Amino acid sequence: MGIGGFIARRALLTIPVFFGVTFLTFFISHVAVPNPVLAWAGEKASPQTLQAIAAEYHLKAPLYLQYYYYMSGLFEGNWGVSPVVHLPVLQLIETYFPATIELSIAALILSLVIGLPIGVLSALWSGRRLDYPIRVLYLTGIASPPFLVALGFQLVFAYYFRILPSQGQLSPSLAPPAHITGMYIVDSLLTHNWPDLVSSVRHIILPATALSIITFPIVSRITRSSMLDTLQKDYVRTAKSKGLPSSVVTFRHALRNALTSTITVIGFALELLLSGTIVIESIFFWPGIGEFTATSILSLDFPSIMGVTVVYTLVVIVTNLVVDVAYGLLDPRVRIQ
Repeated sequence: MGIGGFIARRALLTIPVFFGVTFLTFFISHVAVPNPVLAWAGEKASPQTLQAIAAEYHLKAPLYLQYYYYMSGLFEGNWGVSPVVHLPVLQLIETYFPATIELSIAALILSLVIGLPIGVLSALWSGRRLDYPIRVLYLTGIASPPFLVALGFQLVFAYYFRILPSQGQLSPSLAPPAHITGMYIVDSLLTHNWPDLVSSVRHIILPATALSIITFPIVSRITRSSMLDTLQKDYVRTAKSKGLPSSVVTFRHALRNALTSTITVIGFALELLLSGTIVIESIFFWPGIGEFTATSILSLDFPSIMGVTVVYTLVVIVTNLVVDVAYGLLDPRVRIQ
């Protein structure tokens, strides 16, 4: 099977996943409350508003028709209006989502920067004395609750040593950079706004590091296992027998092939990071979609909950599709299967 057919097949498989997840969330949001109209309009809505909301979103129709009308409006750009803040849900998501993407990417980069070297060293030193503290390190990371790590970081680095800010995305004394992507670090770079860039980097260090605790142990463990397996392959032994330097054998032959397994973890890691932002953003008062999700759930803002579900589903689907395609490009056997 060619790469075009492989991508098309993977893309088609994402369609039922998208509709399945959105329908399940839509169903739960209607079954979980006794009066869906009141949940979509807000508790303080007048009778006239309730009638208008019920008519606009067809909330008196059977559930399958409600879902059909909701998805039709979704593809037309009508994601509903939040009954809590009285703003379009799509506008709210466009406001909060870039901050979460920026935080998740920073945490993913940290996970790879920390996890890959630890995994490689643990594999090279397998069974030796230095292997055990490395394994203890990533096992400790797996066992550490992210919210506890986040609170510990705040206590030590923000309140005790006072070297990093404890909350927010930017210093209150600075104006946000010109809006281009919505991600402060990227926008500061694009507009050459160096004070905002320095402040943005300082503000993202603690939440990104706390968030990376979720995924760097997974990256290091998969890298270690893959490296141990690759180091036993015949082509690696052949490279060693030729007298090639250890660095060439490790990085050009072993690590290069071992990374194909690590790539498959990146999609899963990003999904974990996105789910972890709900807690981390609430602790650090990071103005992202994670904190917005938590607020929407607590206030029973069902239009916003549905909108966030759609966004998370799309991100997970696209991420997995990109990972599948990348893995298919690196390993032609996957395309054949």
